[in-house]
Amino acid sequence: MKTELSNKLGLRIKELRLARNIKQCVMADMLDMERSNFTRIESGKQRPTDENLEKIAKILGVEIFELFQIEHIKSKEELIELITNILPSLSDKELQFCYKSLINLKQL
Repeated sequence: MKTELSNKLGLRIKELRLARNIKQCVMADMLDMERSNFTRIESGKQRPTDENLEKIAKILGVEIFELFQIEHIKSKEELIELITNILPSLSDKELQFCYKSLINLKQL
């Protein structure tokens, strides 16, 4: 069952895993689970059990509560709203810079 919490938790786990350069298949092996199950956790389609939360935190070298530090994870809609609210306060030069940055980013 995909909920906002499950989705953000999965994204947070993925963020921490990538920061430590751990491949998804390696992480799944370390958790003694099928890669498809771990993929469902990271995609927010499945919540990890308490036991797996403990294992994930240990593998990633964090406390369990750090897995739930998800305030910075925003949906596309939330990001668009936040950016839209900031734009009017920017100077012409800052807006030009933002525009050029977005064009360059899109070309990647």
